[in-house]
Amino acid sequence: MRIDRKSEIAGLGFSVPDRIVTNKDLEALMDTTDEWIVSRSGIHERRWVSGETGTSDLAIAASRQAMERAGVNAREIDMVIAATITPDYYFPGISVQIQDQLGMHSIGAFDIRAACSGFIYALSVADQFIKTAYAKTVLVVGAEVQSTALNVSTEGRDMAVLFGDGAGAAVLRAGHNERCVLSTHLHSQGKYLKELWCEGPASRCNPRISEEMINEGRHYPSMNGREVFRQAVTRFPEAICEALDANSLSIDDVALIIPHQANLRISQAVAKKLRISMDRVYSNIQRYGNTTAASIPIALAEALDEGKIKEGDILILAAFGAGFTWASAAIRW
Repeated sequence: MRIDRKSEIAGLGFSVPDRIVTNKDLEALMDTTDEWIVSRSGIHERRWVSGETGTSDLAIAASRQAMERAGVNAREIDMVIAATITPDYYFPGISVQIQDQLGMHSIGAFDIRAACSGFIYALSVADQFIKTAYAKTVLVVGAEVQSTALNVSTEGRDMAVLFGDGAGAAVLRAGHNERCVLSTHLHSQGKYLKELWCEGPASRCNPRISEEMINEGRHYPSMNGREVFRQAVTRFPEAICEALDANSLSIDDVALIIPHQANLRISQAVAKKLRISMDRVYSNIQRYGNTTAASIPIALAEALDEGKIKEGDILILAAFGAGFTWASAAIRW
């Protein structure tokens, strides 16, 4: 079959918990300060869930908004692709919960576990399904609840101050016009997996979670911050330039770069390497922290709502995260 179809983003939505956790709030829980957190990450506050709210709850709310804005109903969705590393349960993934709770027919639904790069990975997969005419309309979701996995103490502060909860969603639809996903680019280096990971529960352990593992804190996520930072400031510009080269574009053609919201200092370093001002690099990490796979769709939806994206604009999405995975996408709006 000849591939001549394109995919366009027809609607965006996002959902974050109502509960705001400020840096001052964290000062009461661990040995840290607002100044220390802001200077190292740019984060002032983040959203954390309350009660038994799960990742799927945020994902479903974001999906509803994206579908409403796209003007599509549940019966028109041909596939659900959800990016998350924090599903409600060990298995199955949240994609089937989205399918069920939104009343979709028995369509394909699956999760992608590519951490911070997950949304671009999911977008790339959806783009291929549309281009090959397998699907006309695909719901792509990035959603996380990280707060319930964190060690909220002085011992775990390096991770606990960084992460927030949230979800973003996009409806991709087949089209033939100039408004489309131009290209996507995916990479990984698994040899670095232990530099940013969560060891347990793990299928290689029997039992998968043990009292010893819990006592040693091996069920909490851990990160080699220096190595992650060093790799990120290299991989972000590489991925962005790869997307530009693939489409014969220059950085001057780009209206807005929307990176994964990992650390404001990383975004600043990327802008410096690309020789562009920070007003062309969208950032909302100040309000939400690092929401992993949710950060790019949340930022994309907010940028659109704020009027920072106009018809015909070239956008570059870029991400780097656990795995190490990194990815980029070029989009003409």
